[in-house]
Amino acid sequence: MADRYLHFTGTAPGRFLTRRLGLPRPAPLRRWSPGTPSLDGPLLHLTAGDSAITRELGALLAATGLDVTDRAEHAERPAGIVLDATAVTAPGGLTAVHAALHPVIRSLAPGGRVVVVGVRPSADDHHQAAAQQALEGFTRSLGKEVGRGSTVQLLRIAPGAVAPAESTLRFLLSPRSAYLSGQVIELTPAAPDPVADWTAPLAGRTALVTGAARGIGASVAGVLARDGARVICLDVPQVRDELARTAEELGGTALPLDITADDAADRIAAAAPDGLDVLVHNAGITRDRRLANMPAERWTSVVDVNLDSVLRTTDALLKAGTVNRGGRIVATASIAGIAGNNGQTNYAASKAGIIGLVRALAPHAAADHGVTVNAVAPGFIETKMTAAVPLLIREAGRRMNSLAQGGLPVDVAETTAWFAQPASTAVNGQIVRVCGQSLLGA
Repeated sequence: MADRYLHFTGTAPGRFLTRRLGLPRPAPLRRWSPGTPSLDGPLLHLTAGDSAITRELGALLAATGLDVTDRAEHAERPAGIVLDATAVTAPGGLTAVHAALHPVIRSLAPGGRVVVVGVRPSADDHHQAAAQQALEGFTRSLGKEVGRGSTVQLLRIAPGAVAPAESTLRFLLSPRSAYLSGQVIELTPAAPDPVADWTAPLAGRTALVTGAARGIGASVAGVLARDGARVICLDVPQVRDELARTAEELGGTALPLDITADDAADRIAAAAPDGLDVLVHNAGITRDRRLANMPAERWTSVVDVNLDSVLRTTDALLKAGTVNRGGRIVATASIAGIAGNNGQTNYAASKAGIIGLVRALAPHAAADHGVTVNAVAPGFIETKMTAAVPLLIREAGRRMNSLAQGGLPVDVAETTAWFAQPASTAVNGQIVRVCGQSLLGA
């Protein structure tokens, strides 16, 4: 369903009324397309204090193809700003953060990107920990201030490990991250696998997407195929025809299968005799009702599809070696699993369970199998399901985020594709919300 309010605010009367009444003024987001593959304008590289990584980070930013400068007068309307705050080790160093961004933040172009680069708060130095944790509050607040479709993220890199950040910086400083803001992404020092062609980073890789017949799953499969992957599209036999059409359009393979079946992992392995490089757990259901009115069947069916099947198939496929070394597992959580939702105790429990799965499994999967495990947590995404939500609730869902609009299935797909890249080895154990910086759950 079209967002008529978003269209209205782009008209002269809409701009006048929303300004006078103090109503949300969403800006149309610039997403990736063949005609707009990158940001349009210079990238301003700033530092807060004397950083040991300035030169290396500058070279990495230059590799993105953007016009990088470290002088504000050479970037009158920067499309992006990267602030290196890795040298901030005490609260006094935060003054340098203000000094760097205060003079230039108003000049950020509409739809611009701000990335603050920091390091993990120390477990041994409470002064450093205080200063680096302060960057999180700063980033989240700035994301709510910049407006005009712009976004702000905090990227924590391992000390001295700049090279592993390339795929993440390419993603965050591009139209592909249009609906991400206020996110904190922490990288490990793991070296990235090489990418021969950044326009097709998944070339030669095989990906399986569950729940792929329609909606977000179909969009995920489409973006992975666009990036070069051979896609196996899995969904329940009841939507066999839709699944076949989706797979055919992508030049992929349809696998009609109930993911909760006892032999699901065996059948997935049989469909991928050379193994999987990317496994996307997207299948999910809702059976909403308040707990006092919820029969056991509604509870168990949601937990079985959304969580238990993910655990069982992941364990079996890792044990069998079906997920190849260097592979990627991406699961779908939800902001409902972070903030909770009225009438969704079953759904929220299952999605919070996905977060627990990812955090616990990620280090072991990397060490034992060479596989990363991450989750995407969508907020309000424009789908057939959300189009059926009552008008007032739907409008609240759209506006209660820093971008004041709903996301699109492709926003979830782009984040999944970034997780899936071979160069994203350092991205592990992350829960990234694709929610426009929802005002729920911080």
